[in-house]
Amino acid sequence: MKTVSTARAHGGTQGVYAHESTATGTTMTFSVFVPALRAGQRAPILWYLSGLTCTHGNVTDKGEYRAACAEHGIAFIAPDTSPRGDGVPDDPEGAWDFGIGAGFYVDATEEPWAGNYRMRSYVEDELPALIAAEFPMLDGARQSITGHSMGGHGALTIALRNPDRFRSVSAFAPIVAPSQVPWGEKALGGYLGDDRGAWRGADAVALIEDGARVPEMLVDQGDADPFLSGQLRPELLAKACADAGIDCTLRMQPGYDHSYNFISTFMTDHIRWHAERLK
Repeated sequence: MKTVSTARAHGGTQGVYAHESTATGTTMTFSVFVPALRAGQRAPILWYLSGLTCTHGNVTDKGEYRAACAEHGIAFIAPDTSPRGDGVPDDPEGAWDFGIGAGFYVDATEEPWAGNYRMRSYVEDELPALIAAEFPMLDGARQSITGHSMGGHGALTIALRNPDRFRSVSAFAPIVAPSQVPWGEKALGGYLGDDRGAWRGADAVALIEDGARVPEMLVDQGDADPFLSGQLRPELLAKACADAGIDCTLRMQPGYDHSYNFISTFMTDHIRWHAERLK
């Protein structure tokens, strides 16, 4: 692991790091905020997965999470959204909703994507193992996960597939049912192929319908989000959770859009909510 940069923030350390990933076959960059800790103290972890077009840098620069994480003694980890670099295939038409910056947190099975686009393995397995090895002050027994848009999809699906790993899951404006919206149909079809049955493990609503469970989740959604009705469809998640007996708190926030102005407004609420469950 290479240290790209570190800076003091709210008594803790905000770092950016890079390493050579075996999952993606590329150099991957991620950020970690570690709060101030007493001798022998270990911090629980909140993972944050970013949305379409983003890198680790969007939330690191605009997420406004450090003060709340410092207050509650929580580490905050933000991976990238896709492999990057020379030789990594991208959408041939240069679209922003597929290819580089749009890994959708799946392991691609279709060519030419299968060689590098293995973000599920990277986020679920490889990066947590690296964090455990390189950051002994972090407590892998206490983890939670959140994310925005495509990253909200990633947070929900990863938590549903790994209910024993995460104490809690939340999301900001998540893509809750990618099998039923254009962004998801394009991504899952491109990465996983035409068999829609293979998509169900990468779809939060489908996972719940198929028996996956978490005790509860928190979702914030702006009602002025331009993607609300066409791509996000939080009502599908609310119904699936109601049918399955999952306690889903869906908060429709009046006047808020899809941007980091929305995310940063409610980030402290989410960190506080996770802190109650991590402690």
